[in-house]
Amino acid sequence: MQNAQQTARVGLFFLLGMALIWVTFETLSGGKILRDKGYQIVAGFDTLKELKEGDDVRMAGVKIGEVAATRLAGRRAEALLRIDTHQVIKEDASAVIITNGLIGTAYVSIDLGSDRAGSLKPGAEIRTRNTPDINEVMAQIGDLGKKLEGALQGISGAFAGDSKSPGLVQRIDQLVTDNRENLSRTTANLQLITDKVNRGEGTLGRLINDPKLHDELVAGVADLRSGAAQAKSFLASAQSLVDEVKSGRGTLGTLVFDQKAGDDLKASLASLRSVSDKISRGEGTLGKLLGDETLLRDMRSLLRKADRALDGMGDSGPLTAVGVVANGLF
Repeated sequence: MQNAQQTARVGLFFLLGMALIWVTFETLSGGKILRDKGYQIVAGFDTLKELKEGDDVRMAGVKIGEVAATRLAGRRAEALLRIDTHQVIKEDASAVIITNGLIGTAYVSIDLGSDRAGSLKPGAEIRTRNTPDINEVMAQIGDLGKKLEGALQGISGAFAGDSKSPGLVQRIDQLVTDNRENLSRTTANLQLITDKVNRGEGTLGRLINDPKLHDELVAGVADLRSGAAQAKSFLASAQSLVDEVKSGRGTLGTLVFDQKAGDDLKASLASLRSVSDKISRGEGTLGKLLGDETLLRDMRSLLRKADRALDGMGDSGPLTAVGVVANGLF
């Protein structure tokens, strides 16, 4: 009975020891014994920074694998990424090394890619992008600080000067000292002008202190604006008239651009000139009337006879008046 219990105890301790050994081995090996082997892809970078074997591979912040190994391949560094079997990486996806905080730990981040793209095959190479790490950023900040310090020193030197040349502050002080009297007179003149303005003297003083003058000035400005508006309206009307003339509309447009109308006007002017020439030469009834003195005298005599006949009509009836006029004329 005791031998059976002792055997059971020895077997139980043996199982507990084996379990302890297994847990210790899995812990030390990172759980690689039961881990999904997955498939590997290659990611090439100019530098792997702080990336090392066992670091995470993440997609959209979710762990999908780990860095299986790192190696140098010519002029670049490569990381072999072990991706879980059920995870699919698109052909147009890209990988980048992300530094996690200030501790220096890093991981590989892969974007999702597009839905229409195919999937990367085992052993394929994924596209990569290089990003500055925290050390490069700190180095750039340090360089910027040095440049800023140099610029501040230059500004300080320009203001303070040195033993060879005075600075800006010293030059301003010297300028004020040399022109102290002129500055005093200028200040006094400005004070005098200000006093006159306050008393309402001069154009500016009246403009500031006289409300009536201010109103008149505002009215004058309003008149100027009204005149400008009217001038603008006149110019618009003139432009409209010019446009109509250019398009051949209206009498003037027809006269300018219609060849037939121009020819008719020339013919009319020529006819008027011919009639005028005939009249001036005494041709025709009007020409004889204007140029023949005898005809003019006869016309005047006839008018005088008609006037006397009308005066002699008196109280005669209409028929008698007509007879008297006829006898007077003929």
